[in-house]
Amino acid sequence: MLKLFNKSILKENPIFVMALGLCPALAVSTTIENALGMGICTLFVLLGANIFVSLLKDFIPSKVRIPAYIVVIATFTAIVEMILQAFSPELYQNLGVFVPLIAVNCIILGSAEAFANKNKVGTSIVYALGQGAGFTLALFMIAFLRELLGTGTVTLLAIGTFDGVIRIPGLASAPIRMFGLAAGAFFVIAFLQAFLNWQTMRKKEK
Repeated sequence: MLKLFNKSILKENPIFVMALGLCPALAVSTTIENALGMGICTLFVLLGANIFVSLLKDFIPSKVRIPAYIVVIATFTAIVEMILQAFSPELYQNLGVFVPLIAVNCIILGSAEAFANKNKVGTSIVYALGQGAGFTLALFMIAFLRELLGTGTVTLLAIGTFDGVIRIPGLASAPIRMFGLAAGAFFVIAFLQAFLNWQTMRKKEK
C-alpha cells in the first residue's frame, strides 16, 4: 500500500508526470492559500469518487459507466462547493469558477476509470490519497515560486495580529510580475518538471 501511495504521488504525479489538471494549476496557483485550498478540495472529491466508483463498479452497466462516474464526481463537487460557501466564502470567491469545474477535472475521471473501476475499495482509497496529495504538493510548489517571484511575498495562515503575509526584502518592492500571469505559471511548471526529471535520471544512473 505504501509503495502504491508513493508511486501515485511521485512517479504518477498528476501535473509533473501525467500533465493533467493544468488548467487549475495555472489559474489558482497565484498564492499558496489558493493552491492548498484547491488541492484539498480536489483530494476530497477524488477520494469520495474513488470510494463510490469502486463500490458500485459491479452494478453500473458498461454503456453508462462514464455518465455514472460524472454524476458521482459532480455530487462530491457540489458538497465541496457548499462547504466552502458556508465556512470559507473568501476562499470560495478566490477560487471562483474552478471549484465547480472540479467535476470535469481529468485527474478525477481518469482515476475513477483507470483505477477505481478495476480495484477494491481499500486500494482505490490509497491511490486517491496519493493522487490528491501529489496534486496538492505540485500546486503548493508552483504557488510558492509564483508568489515568491511574482509578488515578493509568502502567504501563510493569519494568527493573531500576524496577517499571514511574509514580505521578502527586495522582491516585495520589485517583483517579477510575469510570474503572476499564466505565462509565468508555464515557466514554473516547466522548470519544476525539468528539475524532477533530472533528479530521476540521476537516481537511475547511480
